[in-house]
Amino acid sequence: MHNQKTAQCFQYSVAAAVVVIVVVVVVIVAVVVVLVVVVVVVVVVTVVLVLVVVIAAAAPEVVAAVVVVGRIVVVIAVVVVGLVVVVVMLVAAVVNTV
Repeated sequence: MHNQKTAQCFQYSVAAAVVVIVVVVVVIVAVVVVLVVVVVVVVVVTVVLVLVVVIAAAAPEVVAAVVVVGRIVVVIAVVVVGLVVVVVMLVAAVVNTV
């Protein structure tokens, strides 16, 4: 009986360890994704601003086009960040459940 109980405890501890490892990996991936998104957004915004400054003297139509592209980029960035936040919240919920 004692050995059976010990084996059961061992199974539970292994299962808990696996869950913790999976959760840690998911959290690390989520953090990396957030950092990558932030870097990409900063780079894109910087490039767009530089283009606007360089092209501003050239033609108003081009500036208008760059502004439209900038808005699209901002919308995409907001959606991606929103998705990342949802993933992080789901991971937090799983961690709390465990």
